[in-house]
Amino acid sequence: MEDKPAHRRLLNGVYVIGAKHSGRVNAMTAAWVTRVAFEPPLIAVAIGPERYTHDMIAQSGYFTINILKKGQEKIGAHFGLQSGRDTDKMKGIKYREAKSGAPILEDAPAWIECKVIERVSAGDHTIFIGEVVNECVREDFEPLPYRSEDYYG
Repeated sequence: MEDKPAHRRLLNGVYVIGAKHSGRVNAMTAAWVTRVAFEPPLIAVAIGPERYTHDMIAQSGYFTINILKKGQEKIGAHFGLQSGRDTDKMKGIKYREAKSGAPILEDAPAWIECKVIERVSAGDHTIFIGEVVNECVREDFEPLPYRSEDYYG
């Protein structure tokens, strides 16, 4: 049996979280995304404060969640293995901007745009709680499951 704690076995998907602030668009890979309420529809994302996207969400007050499907592992790796502070991760990526300016990936089978309604400091992460302001499912798909070894070795 693997020497991995039970909490590391909780099932998560792979998402690309995007934001725009001061004319700059950025996105990052995240796995800690969950629904919080049905009415109004609320979603929480947990992001480390050292992440460039964290600052962009905090300053803009909006974010997008691009849901990845099985077979899109390379997209998840692209947005997760480099910092937007050091490189333009959106260069060469086909996307359009949501009303907030946050990116919607053309290849994402589903996406959600959220307005931040609350921020909670939780250990080494910030939980941004967002109210869904727009969303779309483009196709029927099987979500890409998150496995830390795919992104951290």
